[in-house]
Amino acid sequence: MNHRTEADPRAEGPRTEADPRAEGPRAEGHPAAADHPAEAGHPADPAPAGRPARTPRAAAVPAQYSDRTDPARRTDPTDPARRASRTDPAAPAPARPPAPTDLARFAVSSHTLRALASTEPSAEGTRLVRDVRRSKRLVLLRAVLDAAPDAEAAERWALLEEAERQDPDAVRDVLHYPATGVWAEETLRRLHAPQGPAPDLGHLGALAVAAALRAGISFKVTLRPAHGRLVLPTLGLLRPDRPGPLALTERSWDGADTLPLHALPGGGTALDDLDPYRAPAPADGRPGGVRPARRLTPKGHKRWDTQWSGALTLLERYDSTRAEETALLLRSVVPLAGGSRSSGATLPAAAGSILARAQAPPALAATLVHEVQHGKLAALADVLTLHTADRTPRHWAPWRSDPRPLEGLLHGAYAHLALAGYWQRAALYGARGAWAQHARVRAQVAAVLPALRAHPQLTLTGSEFVEGMTIAERAMDELPPPGDQHATARRALERERGSWCEAHPELAAFAGG
Repeated sequence: MNHRTEADPRAEGPRTEADPRAEGPRAEGHPAAADHPAEAGHPADPAPAGRPARTPRAAAVPAQYSDRTDPARRTDPTDPARRASRTDPAAPAPARPPAPTDLARFAVSSHTLRALASTEPSAEGTRLVRDVRRSKRLVLLRAVLDAAPDAEAAERWALLEEAERQDPDAVRDVLHYPATGVWAEETLRRLHAPQGPAPDLGHLGALAVAAALRAGISFKVTLRPAHGRLVLPTLGLLRPDRPGPLALTERSWDGADTLPLHALPGGGTALDDLDPYRAPAPADGRPGGVRPARRLTPKGHKRWDTQWSGALTLLERYDSTRAEETALLLRSVVPLAGGSRSSGATLPAAAGSILARAQAPPALAATLVHEVQHGKLAALADVLTLHTADRTPRHWAPWRSDPRPLEGLLHGAYAHLALAGYWQRAALYGARGAWAQHARVRAQVAAVLPALRAHPQLTLTGSEFVEGMTIAERAMDELPPPGDQHATARRALERERGSWCEAHPELAAFAGG
């Protein structure tokens, strides 16, 4: 069975809970039905009885703007003549990127769905997540450029295209950098809300300059630094020596007035404490549950290097496939501000990034496992409707004291299922305290899976997904913890369930059991 995609606009706030085909600014969104014929051509899940079926659309763009990405209104992006222009120096560069294929074109096979449901890393699951993220980003960028009111955006995009001809990988990295998604979503909202703050279209120039510098091409662009500094995504911070507009060329990054983005050891993950869009601004200006830290000191960077290296060492030792998955799906880590209650958070707008607190390597390794799962499930929910429930918080989640909506319960169970597997592997390698962690987390997941399986607002795809989670949880019986640790964890959890029901008597029916 294959699952045709249905884009789902239910993007919650912070979740504390393969080779992409898209090729830079000219690339259309990845048409899965064309590139993965084995996974194509099956209808989307019908909605549960009594609820209207959803209409597939591009989840990256709010409904009122989604007609801007309708491929029927644009030149076919698969047109060979359009592709030929990439290698033809005489071909004029288009002022707008071609319309990307929207997310409704994706199709997900049952094999891939089951692989993702298990939380275990797989090549097909990783490829799907990366392709969805890239297609969603291109849909969003196209919408921003179509809505941009002046010709300057077209000039900036032309520079991106020129850089792409020299170094496609560099441009791809800039456009698909997590913070770029936050900027694009915020800019699109502002472009369609003329009474609110002005959109930051100047940041498109920073994206273009960063791409041009990384590609090594000659250029000259004038930008206006904000508050005496100019952040170039994926590169870092440029500090001009005088106020006012700044003329930039290919030599601008060679001076002593630059502060490079901090690269964490052992891979391509950045510690981003510079980009102004590294995390979305709180809604309505109100303080959010998670806040990014301000720029760290060299001592702070060194501390993160030590903890990050230690966490990667543990991941590679205990679960090498999860270490590889982390490297493939995590492009940046944003340090959490002091006083944050959570150890980590995932923000859907910043796909490929997490916010995390500086912490000891064992705790950081567990945070990475946990948060990467939220990112995987968010990508899947962008192309498949798993449920039709609203956001009303009513369900008991053993890892939280407050009631959770179905979406939060599903995300939490999924991330904790991966944690249970990680702690089981760590325990088999002799990690101190890992069996107790495994027993506790697995008991939490097992306690909520029956409520998830029986939920009337799961779609057929959602039911199959939760069934895959259940199979993965039950498979852990093959390697149980020694003694009665699992039974002890279950008894403790039942006491917690009882206490929660006493605190929320009106929601006792949503506590399972």
